[in-house]
Parts: sequence; structure tokens; C-alpha cells
Amino acid sequence: MLSSGYLRRILTGIVATSCLALAVTSPTASAAGLLVADGGFGGKLEIKEQNVHVTINNGIAVTQVDQVFLNTENRIVEALYTFPVPNGASVSNFSMIIGGKEMIGEVVEKKRARQIYESYKTTRKDPGLLEQVDFKTFELRVFPIAAGAEQHLSITYSQQLDFDHNSATYVYPLATSTKGQIDTTTQGKFSLTVDVKSVIPIVKLDSPSHVDDFAITKHTENYTRASLELPSGDLSRDVVIYYETQRPHTGIDVVTSKQAGEDGYFMLSLTAGKELEETAAGMDYVFVVDISGSMANEGKLSLSRAAIGSFIESLGREDRFEVMAFNTQPTLQFQSLSDVTQASKKAANDFLLDQRARGGTVLRPAVMTAYKYKSDDRPLNVVILSDGMTNVQEQAELLSAINDAPAGTRVFCIGVGNDINRPLLKQLAEGAGGLAAFISHQDNFERQAEAFRRKLMRPVATNVSIQIDGVGAHEMANEKLPDLYYGAPIWAIGRYQKAGTAKVTVTAEVLGQPFRQELEIDFPQTNDGNPEIERMWAFEKVQTLMNRMRASQEDPQTVDEIVRLCEGYSIVSEYASFIVLENDSEYARWAIQRRNATRVERDRTAAERLRQELGRLRDESLSRLGPSQTDLVSTPVQSGNGVPNDGSANNQPQGQPTGQQPGDLQFTPTPSHSNWDGGGGGGGAIDPLSGLIAGGLAVAAALAARRRRLQSDVVK
Repeated sequence: MLSSGYLRRILTGIVATSCLALAVTSPTASAAGLLVADGGFGGKLEIKEQNVHVTINNGIAVTQVDQVFLNTENRIVEALYTFPVPNGASVSNFSMIIGGKEMIGEVVEKKRARQIYESYKTTRKDPGLLEQVDFKTFELRVFPIAAGAEQHLSITYSQQLDFDHNSATYVYPLATSTKGQIDTTTQGKFSLTVDVKSVIPIVKLDSPSHVDDFAITKHTENYTRASLELPSGDLSRDVVIYYETQRPHTGIDVVTSKQAGEDGYFMLSLTAGKELEETAAGMDYVFVVDISGSMANEGKLSLSRAAIGSFIESLGREDRFEVMAFNTQPTLQFQSLSDVTQASKKAANDFLLDQRARGGTVLRPAVMTAYKYKSDDRPLNVVILSDGMTNVQEQAELLSAINDAPAGTRVFCIGVGNDINRPLLKQLAEGAGGLAAFISHQDNFERQAEAFRRKLMRPVATNVSIQIDGVGAHEMANEKLPDLYYGAPIWAIGRYQKAGTAKVTVTAEVLGQPFRQELEIDFPQTNDGNPEIERMWAFEKVQTLMNRMRASQEDPQTVDEIVRLCEGYSIVSEYASFIVLENDSEYARWAIQRRNATRVERDRTAAERLRQELGRLRDESLSRLGPSQTDLVSTPVQSGNGVPNDGSANNQPQGQPTGQQPGDLQFTPTPSHSNWDGGGGGGGAIDPLSGLIAGGLAVAAALAARRRRLQSDVVK
């Protein structure tokens, strides 16, 4: 049965780093979920109830949002609901309760979906339409909602969380400005439950946004639940959850999905761990701060100032830096690279405090000016803080400039808040060998800034390539892999034709030192436990095609391919939408195949197995509370090492590795750990073969560092 939490779940984003966010707005604070009667022409629709359930299974988050809306008018209305696109999220389902029955939506080319929806409004039947309006906003339309009636909606979406070494962040975005001056405070219950399961032990789970509102229960070292329930009130703040795991080593993880008789899907991650954490030598930094008019919204400029202050404060003695503000043209503080001193840090902070948000956004001149600071003997890091709200023509020119970056230059982008052009900022950063990060207002900003700074100071490998032979790997979603940084996994998502043992070859440059390593990984004949990665593959393919058009121009052939992927894998984009019709006969009348109905059945079967497993773990945890019947009548039997044999985590059944549970994502890092369910964030517990990766990278890094020291001695 659907609940109001289902809709909210599809809005959850990740981030990114990975974030969890839910939004409703008050007149004084713009927020993510806005419900408007008659498309904004009057009337009120009340959010009666909303329930959100997030399952994070080894770094992959699935968010289900169920909502109940109440029409308080004495007339039929159309509902318009708008919410932000969560970072990296792929919407996998939109459904409504019609006549007491759940009707699951299907994805159709955008213009056709809108035409079908509009055709029903004259007949007053029950269509629903979920559209991606642009790079940052979804809109949900429902008609008709009868006078005084309730409407139940449900949305589900998936995302892979971004990891920083041993921690991941999930944001449910609420604070945004998709619309304004609308009262979207909830009148009924709002609940949010987050189940976090990880084969790598979870050492901490917290909510920096709602410190006193969450009840957090650690059932086992591998499973923790956080729950929040509010009777009513303003929900205009992002909900942020982050958790830390014991992830000490570099490694490769693989998760697969394969139906019998069909090509399979795989998602491979490579993570650099703490054995590669050597800090790079002195570097140059140019901090580029957007002061255009859009940065006045949501306190973006003040948070950007705080971010720059954190970065500058953490620079080393051997570093140099410049600070630049820009709107339609750049303004420089020092006009040259400055040494890191108390005086220069104060001057930079004073310069930023004097800036005001106004004017348009023209980023290309600022980037080209930053390139002038590249010297022959030191790497240059260009750190851009912006919302990316620039026009389409400027975007193409900007991406061209990024590709012309001088050798030894990397570009990093930081987006603050939810109202930002995530796809553009990510494409800019990765195009110049850097990273993009997105930070919620409600997150612990110092923690996020420190995590991002560590990546800047510890680049591990460039020109990374992963070759997979022996299983017919094909249709890779990534045209080019980004560079590898300390604690930040890179992901390769593709398909494979046959089961068997694949030879995986990783090549890269580690601080200029060539690196090559081979290992073997098993790909299964069937695996129905991870159907969500099929949509994630299609989502990444769509993003790659969108990046290609953003760098040049829209072309019909690429648009047709995007629509084909969206309809075939039931994902929403700027070119395809979800539509819900009244019954199966209406889908047949419009010749709409029920692809998503089949996919949702598979998704729910896999999700139900996981829910049962989590329920079993909660029951086992509860059974250990209070005295047991055995305790009342006898002394516990001691194991050979003097520890009571009480069925706790230290007394695993024979043959079951510590931390492994049925229902985990089926990762296969090596043949020697063929049943090990590795961590979805990359780099699981070290094993003989992924240990080769760690050792090889560490040796290459050590050789490069030694060569750098020798060169430095010669100069001296």
C-alpha cells in the first residue's frame, strides 16, 4: 500500500557527496516541495501526511516517498507539486492510488506525455504527470482532485552515495527556491526512516541537520537505523544524514545484476585508502568565487565565504594562493600568487567580505584568468564556488575553455545549497581532472570543507583506465573515467554478455609514475538482488549524452537515443516524463508498454527480501535486551577464548564471514572472496588481489615522491 512517504522518497538526493532531503516551504523560507492549486492560480492543497523510507545498502540509496494531499477547496482542482532534482538521483517509479488501486506510471517522450495528460483534463479522469523541467527541478501534476478529497502519491528514486574515504552523506533536499510565497508546512505527520546496512562495520551515524530529532539505533555493527517523526510544522530545512565506516584500505568492488538469458549489468568502484594518503608538495591555488545576483539566494555567498576561509586556513607553508570574485568579469585580490601568512589570509577574508551578489554569471573569463597563474614547476588547483547559473551559450564556451586547461592544472567545483546546476559543475570539474562537491546548508560545513580539502591535497592517480576482458563487457556508461583522489571512489558502469572470470586491468599515472595492475573477478550467471543498478546504468548513459550536447549543441539523433533509454529503463529526464493513467486499458489505448510495471515488481521483490533481513536483525538485537531464560537458570557457556557463546556478533555461524549478511548487494571483489558482499562505497576490506592494487599504487606513489625529493635536493 502506498503512503505519503513514497513520493518524498523519490525526491531524496544524494550527494554528492550523498544527501537526503525533503522539502516543503513557508512564506519566509523557500523549500523543495511546493503544492499549488490550479497551477498557481489560487486555492490551497494541504500536505496531510508524508512518510519517507530510505534504504542505504552498501552505499546505494533507494528513497521511497509516500504523500497524502487534501483538497481543502469546495471545487475540483489541479495540483502542481515542484521539487529539486536530487544529486545523482534516478527516479524509478511514480504511482497513484486511483479507485482504491495502485496505478504504476510509465515513461513516455516528454511532449507526448504532456499531450496525453492534457487530453484527460476535459474528461476529468485521473492522470498524473511527473516532468523534469530543467537541470534542477521536477514538477508533478495531478488532475482532478475532487472537492474535499485526498490524493495518495508515491515516488521512488535511487542514487549511489559519494564517499569520502570512510564516510558517506545523504541529503533529503528541502531548502530550495523552485517557487516562492507558498505555504507548504505540513498539517499532519511527517516521518523519515533511514536504514543503513554495510558489510564494512558502521562506527558512527549522525544527523548534523536534526541533531535532537532523530532516534538512532545500532542493531549490529553492520546495520543502523535512524528515525524521525514530527507531528506537524515547517519542513523547509534539508534533512542530512552521514555515517562513517571502518574502511582502512584501497580496493576494488563490483556489484552485478543479471537476468537469465539476458546481458548483465555491473558497477565497479576503485577507492584509494589511507595507505596512499601522502600529502602532495607545495601547490598553487586560485579560489574563484561567484558573486552574481543568483548567489544572493539561500545565503550562497555567505557560505562560499566560509568555505574559502576554511580552505585558506588549512593551506600549508609551501602553498601559494590568489582569491578572485566574478560576475560578468573577474576582480582579483593580490594580482599574483601570495604566500600563506596571517596577513595574506586576513586580506583575503576582508576582500570576500566586501563582495556583494549582483549582476549576471559569466564564468569563462574568470577561468581563463585563473589559468594565467600556472607556473612551470608546480601544480595549479582552480577552486570554483558557484551555482553554475549561466546561459546555454556560455556553457558551451566554458566547457571548451576547460578542455584547454594548461598541463598540471585541475579544476574543482563546489556547489552550495540545492538551487544549483549540478550537471554543469560536475562536467566542468571532471573535464579538467578535478572533482565536484555539493554541500547542504544544514550539513556540518567544516566537516565537508575539510573532506574536500583532503582530496585536493592528495591526488592519487590520473589517466585512469579500467579494461575488463573475458566476459564480453560492453556499453560502458562512462566515456572517460575521472582522476582518482584519496578517499573518493571512481565508478565504471557497464554491461556484460556472459558469466565467468574476467581479467580486470587497471592502468594509470601515480604522481607521474606509470602504474599497471591485473586481477581476476567473477561475474555471475544470474543475480536478481540488485535490479536498481540497471536503471543507474541507463541514467549514467543519459548523463553522458547530455554532457555531449552541453559541450556542443542539441541534435535529434542524440535526443532520440536519450528518449529510447528513458522509455526502456523507466527514468525521467528533460526529454521523457512519467505519466500515470487510470487503468491498464488506458495504457493500451495509447499503445504505452507496461515496462515499468514489470521493473517495479522486480524491484519490490528484491526490496522485500532486504526488508525481511533487516527485520530479522532488529529482532535479534531486541532479543539481546534484558535477561534471557538461560541467564535466569544457568551460567552462560564460555567459548574457548573466554567469551560467552551468546549468539552475538562475535559468534558468527561457521562459514559466514563476520559482517556479511544475506540481502547485501552482491559485490565480488576477488575469487578468493566470491561470497563477500563488498562495500558500495568502494575499497572493501583488503584481500589478496585488491591488495595488489593498493600495494601497486603505494609503490608508484612512493617512487614518485622519492623522485620529487631528489629533484628538490638538486635544485637546492
